[in-house]
Amino acid sequence: MGKSPRCLFESDIHSFLTKDKEYIFGLMCEQYHGDALTTTREAWTREIEILQETLIPWINSDGRIVFEYDIPRLGKRIDTVVLLKGIVFCLEFKVGESKIMESDVDQVLDYALDLKYFHKFSSDCLIVPVLIATKHKGMTSLIQESVYDDRVVNPLVTGEEGIADLISEVIRRFPDEKSINLNWVISPYAPTPTIIEAARTLYQSHTVEDITRHEADKVSTDRTIDFILNVIRKSKDNSEKSICFVTGVPGAGKTLVGLDVAVKQTYQDSENPVADESAVYLSGNGPLVAVLNEALAKDNYAKCRERGENKKLSDSRREVGKFIQIIHRYRDNMLAKIKNPVENGVLEIDPEKAVKQTDAGFGEVEHVAIFDEAQRSWTHKRLADYLKRGGTYGNKLKVPNFPMSEASFLIWSLDQREDWATIVCLVGGGQEINTGEAGISEWIKSLNEMFTHWKVYISPQLTEPEYAEGRVNELLADNRNVVFSDSLHLGVSLRSYRAEKLSAFVHSLLAVDNTASSIYTEIKDKYPIILTRDMEKARRWLHEKVRGSERTGVLITKESARYKPLGVHVLQSGDENAVHWFLEDKTDTRSSNYLEDAATEIQVQGLELDYTCLLWDADLRYENGKWHYFKFNQTGWKEITDNSESKHEQMKYMLNAYRVLLTRARAGMIICVPEGNAHKTPSGFWEDSTRLPEYYNGTYQYLKQIGLDEV
Repeated sequence: MGKSPRCLFESDIHSFLTKDKEYIFGLMCEQYHGDALTTTREAWTREIEILQETLIPWINSDGRIVFEYDIPRLGKRIDTVVLLKGIVFCLEFKVGESKIMESDVDQVLDYALDLKYFHKFSSDCLIVPVLIATKHKGMTSLIQESVYDDRVVNPLVTGEEGIADLISEVIRRFPDEKSINLNWVISPYAPTPTIIEAARTLYQSHTVEDITRHEADKVSTDRTIDFILNVIRKSKDNSEKSICFVTGVPGAGKTLVGLDVAVKQTYQDSENPVADESAVYLSGNGPLVAVLNEALAKDNYAKCRERGENKKLSDSRREVGKFIQIIHRYRDNMLAKIKNPVENGVLEIDPEKAVKQTDAGFGEVEHVAIFDEAQRSWTHKRLADYLKRGGTYGNKLKVPNFPMSEASFLIWSLDQREDWATIVCLVGGGQEINTGEAGISEWIKSLNEMFTHWKVYISPQLTEPEYAEGRVNELLADNRNVVFSDSLHLGVSLRSYRAEKLSAFVHSLLAVDNTASSIYTEIKDKYPIILTRDMEKARRWLHEKVRGSERTGVLITKESARYKPLGVHVLQSGDENAVHWFLEDKTDTRSSNYLEDAATEIQVQGLELDYTCLLWDADLRYENGKWHYFKFNQTGWKEITDNSESKHEQMKYMLNAYRVLLTRARAGMIICVPEGNAHKTPSGFWEDSTRLPEYYNGTYQYLKQIGLDEV
């Protein structure tokens, strides 16, 4: 009774009713890592009180109760689940509320449907969503299953006084339910065929192309997809574990390749999903996942409405969520299965926390995992520090002495399958942008030292300097399982001439070599890169360029600090804000098109606009033939001069931030290097010493010298 990696508290109903409410509340608080809001704690206390009164009639039943249950891998938590008489009751509390809101009813129904479609031990159960607005005086009188014949009851509503009567009536109405699996709380994540088929229909629209790249060369991407699918087939036929590293310049179509592999592997040219052959596309980039999910879901929702189908947007979101997921939730689901604390530096599965399946063993349901932006996986230190403190919010697991980097742990997770598995790593060169991102060398190190039985298929381009500091050949020298293939590099056709040349130009510009000017003369007619010192001129240029539904936006680095004097604000963190910024149209002020909120490299990596303005602040300055790096501390800029390894890494991330921002525009961009503030007060002091012209002039002169046209 009590602690579980998947919830804040769970026990049989008898124990729950005979324990002191403060004891239960204390266990919930102990299990919750982070600062629970006062309102949250008050709600927990009231829910415990209400349910200790409500469930008395079933004190001698074999029922169970679960508080704050994490639905595996979906990032959603149900207030309370009661497992009683073979029925799964999902209870959503609105403590202190008397009104029944439609959005609250939709919320509890969504939880019920998520259990139905993704929770193995709920898929055959009767699921009953109940909204409890504690001060509400009425109660649902009609109890019936939904018209979709999916064994989910239409949502029920009640106040706190009617809960027991409602539960009794449901049990009377459905008396012959089968017993629920005893391991319900640790049920595997397992999408039903229904949700997989729906996801396929949804994905066929390929709306994702509208927000990634229009110009990825289909011949090149098809060749890469075919190669990966052949590796997957070979792995299955030979019962092997394999890993593919796919490279490609920005705009070559890595995201599309990943999504296509996920769908094609799941269906293999048949109308129905192939049993036990599924794949999942995973990314640690929250904004990217949120924007891809929402774009696909909205498109599917609109098309269904046009056909007269009665479908909710939440249904479309659930369907696309089958294929596109956040990597951290996948990781956390595997972490919930291990013995904790870790002993002797060796990860082991705890059989009391996980259910062993026939072929998957203790691994996840998918044979194939596609990791986008694999170079951004966390170092051992960053992951170990994160897990030591128990994450940053919610009931995240505390795992002291975690022994692996994120790359190692992800390979270990797929290695738990007892039959076969394939990992596909999509790799962007020189795009590590956060401290603690390991780059691709950590994957290779793991394969060399820990997973020597894995077959390695690798793009020859991975030996270039921007990948693993050019040490890939050295790192793979003694690995006998390596196969190089040009098919794993996404080349770009003449139709995508812009992407290949732009990538070369940006690389040259940031490397401060003498080819940037000549490359620019090759692309300027097809892809304008304009220089200005006036933010208003930049806005005017963008407004004059965009046509129809084309998108534009302002970009800055996360280290930028002095943008407010130019009428620019930073887009607030949070995936929802990124969704609005990328997807809302010109009638919505949250849209990127308004050129008011600037997005950072964190929010735009993997995504694009048609035209961009890069606002180049004083964090990265060109002086005396090289780049200088500065951080802002509220009162002024401080140069990063220490040559320690950590400072060197920091400088690399700052340069990569500009690499990301300089490759976000499909059709053209304008770079604004401000003039700074040259004014002095009557006393002779600088009016704004944080924006001196000398902070910007060197960068401006460098870009002008390359030959950028100016407005």
